[in-house]
Order: sequence, then C-alpha cells, then structure tokens
Amino acid sequence: MTGDEPRSVTHADTDRAGEAAETEAGEATGLKGLVDDLHARREKAKLGGGPEKIAKQHDAGKLTARERIDLLVDPHSFVEIGIHAGPHFSQRAMEGREAPADGVITGWGDVDGRPCAIAAYDFTVMAGSMGMTGELKMARLRELALNQRIPLIWLLDSAGARIQEATGSLFAGSGHLFREEVVMSGVVPLVAAMLGPCAAGTAYIPGLSDFVPMVVGQGAMALAGPHLTKAVTGEDISMEDLGGARVHCRTSGVGDLEVADDRECIEAVKTYLSFFPPNCEQRPPVRETSDPDDRMSERLLDIVPESSRRPYDMYELIGEIVDDGEYFDIKPKFARTIITCLARFGGMPVGIVASQPKRLGGILENDSADKAARFVNLCDAFGIPLVFLQDVPGFMVGSKVEHAGIIRHGAKMLYAISRATVPKITVVVRKAYGAGYYVMNGKAYEPDLIVAWPSAEISVMGAEGAVNIIGRSAIEASDDPEATREAMLNAVREQIDPYIAARNALIDDVIDPRETRPTIIRGLRMAKDKRVDRPWRKHGVMPV
Repeated sequence: MTGDEPRSVTHADTDRAGEAAETEAGEATGLKGLVDDLHARREKAKLGGGPEKIAKQHDAGKLTARERIDLLVDPHSFVEIGIHAGPHFSQRAMEGREAPADGVITGWGDVDGRPCAIAAYDFTVMAGSMGMTGELKMARLRELALNQRIPLIWLLDSAGARIQEATGSLFAGSGHLFREEVVMSGVVPLVAAMLGPCAAGTAYIPGLSDFVPMVVGQGAMALAGPHLTKAVTGEDISMEDLGGARVHCRTSGVGDLEVADDRECIEAVKTYLSFFPPNCEQRPPVRETSDPDDRMSERLLDIVPESSRRPYDMYELIGEIVDDGEYFDIKPKFARTIITCLARFGGMPVGIVASQPKRLGGILENDSADKAARFVNLCDAFGIPLVFLQDVPGFMVGSKVEHAGIIRHGAKMLYAISRATVPKITVVVRKAYGAGYYVMNGKAYEPDLIVAWPSAEISVMGAEGAVNIIGRSAIEASDDPEATREAMLNAVREQIDPYIAARNALIDDVIDPRETRPTIIRGLRMAKDKRVDRPWRKHGVMPV
C-alpha cells in the first residue's frame, strides 16, 4: 500500500472509536482537567472581591465593574484581556493576598456597533486601587487603543494608587499612564466616566480626558482624599464636598456632566461618542434624519426680544434650529454665560458655541472663556464643524476679573478660535460687541459663512457705552444734557446696523431668522471638504 492510497477502516478501528466516544472529550489526554481548571479560574476572577463585596457595592447604589461593562457594550461583544492577572510577583507587601484581575477589567467591545477599548476599575477588589500588574494591563490597553485608533473609555471607581505597592523609591519608575494619555489626546476620543472615587494621581485620568460625566453622590476626584487633606492641612471635609460631582461640574469645571446614577452615566457616554469619529483621521458619523434641511421655524421670530437689554434663553433658539430639537450639553452648569453643546444639522455632527443672554447678558468671563476654548479645541481635534451663535456684550471688566487673569483666559479662547481649521459658521443674533465679537468667530477668524439677523448690533461697544465715553464732555457742557445725550445715542445707533456691515462685505448676508437652519446646513455642506494650510511650526505657544 502506498502513501497515496486510502486506508481501509477495520472493525478494530470502529471498536476503538466507540470506546473513545464513551469517555468525555479530553480525558484521554488529560486536557479536560486543565480546561476545567481554566474555567474555574475565570469564574473566580469574575466574582471580583466576592459576594459580600458585591452586595456592599449594590447597597451603595452602584453597579459592579462587570455590570457596567455589560451596560456599555453591545451584547456578547466584550473581549477581556488580563483576566488572570493578580498582584505582581515583585511586590512582597502583597504576598499571600488575592486581587482578581488585579482590580481592573480591561478589554475591548462594540459600543453601538463601533469598537472601543474599555477599562473598568473594580471597587470590590482592594477598592479598585491601581497595582503594578493592573497598570501593565492598562499600558497594554492604551497600546491597543492607539494602534487600532479606537476610543478609550475608563469606568472609574478607584481609591487611587495601591499604597502597599507604591511606597518606596520604585515609585521613580511610575507615571507612564499620564504621558501616554497625553500622546493619545486628539488622536482617539478619551472618556473618563466617574462612577465612584478617583483619588490622588488617578484624578489626572479625568483631568486629561475629553469627556467626564460624574454620578452625583458617587463620582468624586481629588488629588488628596479627605484623610490626607486633614493630615496635611487640618481641614475636615467629606469627599463629596472636596471633589464631588457638584464641585467639579459647577465650580472647578473638571467635570462635564452631572448624572443621577450608573445607568444614566453610561448612556451619556454612548450619546457623547455617537457624535465622534473613532479617531482623528476619520470623519464624524453622519446620521439619517427625517428633519427637513429647509425647515423654517416661525417661533424664531418670537424668541429674541426687541430690546437688547432684555434677556432670553438661547437654548430655546438652539432647539428650534438643530435636528429634531436635540442637543447634548457639555458643562451646562459651569460658566453658564456661554453654551457649549453637540448637535446635528442635516444629520451632520456639529459643536455649538452660543452666548447665553439669560445669564449676565451672555457676558464672557474667565471660566466661560476657558469652557469655550476647551470645547473648540475638542471639536477641532476630531473634525467636528463649529456653529457660533452670537449675542455677546463683550468681556467682563473690573479689578476682580483683571486680578484673576481675564486677559490670559480670554487669550485662550482667542487662540483656540484662531487655530481651529474645521468648518465654521457664525450667526450674529443680536449683540456682537468688542472682543466678544472676535472670540465668537467674527469675520477676521475665517468663518466659512457669517450671517446676521436684522436685529444684529455689531460694534466695538453698545451705543450707551460709546456715548458715555466720547460724548461725556459735550453732554456735561450742554444746556440740555438729556437732549444732547439722546441725540448722540440716535446718531451712534444709526451706525450700528447689520446692513452697513453687509454693504461693506464684512458679513456675507442678513437673513430672515426663520432661515437660520437651512442657511447653516447649506454652509456646512459647502465647507465639508475644507482645507486650511498653516505655516509649518513645531507647535504654537498656547496661553494657559
């Protein structure tokens, strides 16, 4: 018989096959026992800190790390790496102690059909503290996210660095995670969901991330927790008062959105990512919409009061012009004189920067300039067009803001607007005074389309302010100061007219307010393939 001829099957072969079938697969080779051990190890790791710790997590109103991942990703799409991890062999202080997955679950999965890298810190395992092995897992995950150009999502619930492993001069080799996060910034979206505490150095994870939703009463971050704060300063303060959601979403501006619970937080992450491409090299995702491009809203004629001194809610205007009236607010309770939100026009994602006349007349101050600058930088990094809605009286003045560095803060906004190369559309709704007009993407800042409502007032300042400065002497010397003042006001008001700007080709058009939505959409479609060439440089020197 040659090697090419088929081998005949004998009765002996059949008998042996039957005997093998009677034994369980793998028993003959011994592999079955090893596989059973593998699955037992996996199941043990999935229990994290064990049933008692899981129950405690639930009693605190929190989901476990694995439950959070299940909510975030599409069913059966999560691929875990590092499930068998534990305390690093070099850490003598951890000898004999268990830390399943070393306290952090890492892997990738689909979020609404798009792959994302995910890290969930497990508070049931040593309070989610960061150990050496856990950081090696995170380094691997960051590498995968960067190489595959996919978003990286942290689900944070961690006490910070694991003191048992960090104490001592081996600390000199740590810190890679923050440098690598900076390298990833602007390449892939970075999301840090604050579902629990995030103390000490780990607080820089959200500090360097693009989007930071925080669960009220649970999410908190601080460079030093309450115990260390008291030891160093003597201050006795709770974690919530030190760095809770209300602190960071309303006062410091580190947080972006307050949410009620874990589920709402994860939904916010999904909604946020729906506006963004997976990386800076791809276009933002366009979504089908049934809202007509040419829809005109009659209500726009009634939102803005005739008097520029009267406030109104810019959110009402935004709701009338965006697709289906839907927008996603970023930092809504911080620096409330300006609005920064994500929305869609004709299915296209955009970032909206809008004055908020309801808050101090929409004036710009230190925090609002920072808020707008960061949002513009974010949108520009990922190719998301910008729409500016102007009703701005300028920047706040006075010794308080000057001493707090308003020039420096305003320069950040000016720098961001000037540097942005994405499509930019500007609509002057009402006031557009002084440097406020500049930083809200005035004509000099390369808008692809700049239009004004008939109510627009584009000027270095309002008529009253101008008369108070240039007419003071004449008014004081007049026999009838009030009449002189009124005459001067009327003369200045005649010069503050959008048709003067249009006649001199300083704006592109004066539009019927009802045409705002179709005008913006036409501008965005025209500019979608925009290219801007800048002089070569290593990088500019951004004001800080």
